[in-house]
Amino acid sequence: MTKTLLAAALLAAVPMMANADSQFTTGSTSPITARAHLDFQVTIPKILYLRVGDGLSMASGGNIEQIAFNVAAGNVGNGTAVAATTPSGDLDNGSVTARVIGNNGNITFTSTTTGPLNNGAGDTISYSQITAAVATLTSTVALPHPTLADGATTTVTLNPVSGKLVNRDAVWTFSYENDNVVAPGIYGGTNANGSRVTYTASMP
Repeated sequence: MTKTLLAAALLAAVPMMANADSQFTTGSTSPITARAHLDFQVTIPKILYLRVGDGLSMASGGNIEQIAFNVAAGNVGNGTAVAATTPSGDLDNGSVTARVIGNNGNITFTSTTTGPLNNGAGDTISYSQITAAVATLTSTVALPHPTLADGATTTVTLNPVSGKLVNRDAVWTFSYENDNVVAPGIYGGTNANGSRVTYTASMP
């Protein structure tokens, strides 16, 4: 009885066993052919990468850089644009590199400020006085810079070059337009007095 049950269990399990695809061929004609198959699968996750400032690897983290302008006393408000000092670890003359990569279609790219720059004493400088010149880096089409506005979000749309892939970078070189005579002081700083600009990339 026990042997009968074991034999029945084995026979029941045989159809469920995984067998490699195979074909045995024989015959007297030439040539004879045998075929077997494999199925392949690659899973690619949805990715979105944004970097503003120095760095090359696609990794999270890093340092927030500061773009600083020092206006000479004799030039305050004379309408001559002022170049920024060098941010740590990146390019000269107030330039930074930026990059956006995504693999699922159009990307919405924004800049957001909490308000104008201020000196903590009630005086302000509008973000409209800070402009960015955009130059290509490695991508054929440069990554545009969303215009800076006081207490607002501005948006640009990044379209895929082919398929669903967006891979754009650029060199952004900032200038202070210096169009107005303003009160003395240090406007902005390190995440203080309206200094922080937040860049955001979003993708379906």
